[in-house]
Amino acid sequence: MKDYDAIEDQDAQGLSFDFRGFLFKVLNLWKFVLICIGTALLIAYFVNVRKQNVYRLDALISVDNDQNPFFTANTSISFNWGGVSGKVGKIMTAIKTRTHNEKVVDSLQYYMSYLKEGKYRKEDIYKKAPFEFVIDKSKGQVLNYPVGIRFLNATEFEIFTAFEESHATAQKYGDKSKLGISVPTGDFVKAFKVNTSIDLTFLNGRLIVKPDQTVKPGDEYFIQFSNFDGLVNTYKSKIAISTYSQASSNILRLQLEGHNKAKIVDYLNATSAILSQTELERKNLYATNTIKFIDSSLAAVNSNLKEVTDEMNKFRSDNKVFDVSSEIAQISEELRQFETAKQQEESKLDYLDNLEVYLNTKTDYTNIAAPTSVGIEESNILRSVSKIVELAAERQNLEYTTKEGSGLFKDLDRRIDSEKNVLLETIDATKRTISVGIGTLNRKMALLEAELSDLPEEEQQFLKIQRQLDLSQEAYNIYLAKRSEAAIVKAANISDLGIVDEAKDIGGGLIGPNKSLNYMMGLMLGFFTPMFLIFIVYLLDNTIHGSDEITRMSNIPILGLVGKYRYKNNLVAYEKPKSAVAESFRAIRSSLQFIFKNQEIETGRAHTLMVTSSVSGEGKTFTSINTATVYALSGKKTVLVGLDLRKPKIFDDFDITNEQGVVNYLIGDDTLENIITHTHIENLDIITSGPIPPNPSELLMSERLRAMIATLKETYDVIILDTPPLGLVTDALELTQYVDATIFMVRLDYTKKGMLQLVNAKHRSGELKNVSYVLNFYRHKNNSNYGYGYGYGYGYGYGYGVYGNSYHEKDDNSIIKKIKQFLKRI
Repeated sequence: MKDYDAIEDQDAQGLSFDFRGFLFKVLNLWKFVLICIGTALLIAYFVNVRKQNVYRLDALISVDNDQNPFFTANTSISFNWGGVSGKVGKIMTAIKTRTHNEKVVDSLQYYMSYLKEGKYRKEDIYKKAPFEFVIDKSKGQVLNYPVGIRFLNATEFEIFTAFEESHATAQKYGDKSKLGISVPTGDFVKAFKVNTSIDLTFLNGRLIVKPDQTVKPGDEYFIQFSNFDGLVNTYKSKIAISTYSQASSNILRLQLEGHNKAKIVDYLNATSAILSQTELERKNLYATNTIKFIDSSLAAVNSNLKEVTDEMNKFRSDNKVFDVSSEIAQISEELRQFETAKQQEESKLDYLDNLEVYLNTKTDYTNIAAPTSVGIEESNILRSVSKIVELAAERQNLEYTTKEGSGLFKDLDRRIDSEKNVLLETIDATKRTISVGIGTLNRKMALLEAELSDLPEEEQQFLKIQRQLDLSQEAYNIYLAKRSEAAIVKAANISDLGIVDEAKDIGGGLIGPNKSLNYMMGLMLGFFTPMFLIFIVYLLDNTIHGSDEITRMSNIPILGLVGKYRYKNNLVAYEKPKSAVAESFRAIRSSLQFIFKNQEIETGRAHTLMVTSSVSGEGKTFTSINTATVYALSGKKTVLVGLDLRKPKIFDDFDITNEQGVVNYLIGDDTLENIITHTHIENLDIITSGPIPPNPSELLMSERLRAMIATLKETYDVIILDTPPLGLVTDALELTQYVDATIFMVRLDYTKKGMLQLVNAKHRSGELKNVSYVLNFYRHKNNSNYGYGYGYGYGYGYGYGVYGNSYHEKDDNSIIKKIKQFLKRI
């Protein structure tokens, strides 16, 4: 029971994963691993040299709340509002908007690329092109197709293309509309002169050679146009903005990645310039609206002044009245002052009426003029108008980045409505106050006009015209002063966006491809890929590769080792007696003596040996012939019996036929003496299997076989039985009753591990007795058969009676001989 338990333990061990075996398997395939690593590194190299460099550059801008240097507490037109924190958020939002990036791309015309054929691809040469193509924005340019330009001389060039299809898509960069166009298929070449109009279906514009550049005949370039919308989306997603540091939250860093550093620099600087201009326009919005309002009022006053002046000149010409008394003049001056005050109040009233209508009928409140432009100094009105314009501008800016219906819009609309309601109430109250003031002025004017009613009609008319002229002149001067004040304040305004550090190519900036990372990834893939493949193959491999696997899986001893040896026949021990293989069979013979020694009392003088295997091709016949040969050469009278009745083999090597054999004897068709064949090897006889019978198992179970074995034991010293494979048929089990020992052949890298479980089971059940393993195709490997640096034969000493090279003939394993043998087999 203990032996059986030990065997079962060995079986269980055979099912566990052999990490040591896997390690030596990897070492055995070190060349494969090295080739994979080298291949992966080579691929990484080609990726690195073919991949375009990626650069990242940046620029720094500041967001401040710069006050107008002309703005004081007494300035009548004020339109500076907002804080730095709010502006930083607006700038960071605006730079990612589609509107902003459209302006930048359009200003730089990045939708047109200048290319030149490079080693691996067409390279973007940008400003290095010696020419400039001035496109006709009203006509279509073919999209996503490189149009070739080949210079013939300094003043002539030719356009060449090779469209595969007759239809393509073009874009008009004036309105950014797309259209389908027909293009010439096949090779197209047409010559043009420099600075002349190019009018083709796929290309429209003029080519101008830069004045500081020269072109060489034969130089080839390409122009390629990109979809404007797609390009804008690309830059919109690429450009990044962030605060420079926590301590400097008003300093922003702009970053952009790309393949051409000059294009990155220009895009960042154009972004800063356009942002600054946009912010200044937004900051000047209030002043611009005020100037527009004053200009419209000034035009009307100027027209009225001209009419009154003409009327005064005509009156003086017709009536010869040029002056009045000082008393009358003083009364007229007082009346004029009252009329001026009334006119100012009426202007305020008109402004408030228009503002009230505007607030009730419009939704865009960014076009409101400053109340101070008409002299309204009511602080509540000034504050409310300024706040409404600020909120309206903020809402307008938010429309570019936020979907309508967002909670941000609702919050802004709520604040605007709240401020508007307050303003409307203030306007109503102010209008009533102004109306009361106008009424008072009218009464005072009526009293003064009554004093002047007694004057002659000519003088009254003169005074009336004079007052109108003075009123118009004074109104004109007031509006002109207001406009000058607004213009000065607007001109003195500076953008809240300043450039701290503009983008510049000073070298560096390279961020990709990460060559070190690619090589590291290549190294890892080159190492782990073969390791994984080896692991999978090793995991799925169920063949036996070394003697240590057998000792781990079975307690059955290993009797001997037979190396791989290429020879023209199986008679190696006879024809190559000094070879390592011949020595291995002599070692097997020595080992068998210990087994036979314990069997002499029971079996008599003759010893019977059975050679079997799991399947065909494991060297069973080869071992049988050579074992019989070494016994015969040692002086033992030996007989080799071919009992593989299904697939006989042993007769070919001895140049005999298989016409008469064991089958003939077992069926009673011939005598034992007639089927025994004497070979050219002294002391060695052979009994072939004979013709293939229809019932081999039944014949091997017959009593005639028992009688034949008994007879042979009386005549021979050693009887060797070449039997069928144990794993395919049960014939070999029927023969175990006649033998003293059994050799089970295991061919390395061929025999399945499951077959050892079969042998273990037969051995435990007692069906196989005195069984031992002989390893065929044994290859010497360092590190318990899992190492590397192995060859054929037994060039190294490793037990079982095997000797060094100095005792054996040198095996001829040259490359030329191997090739010849391979060709012969073909």
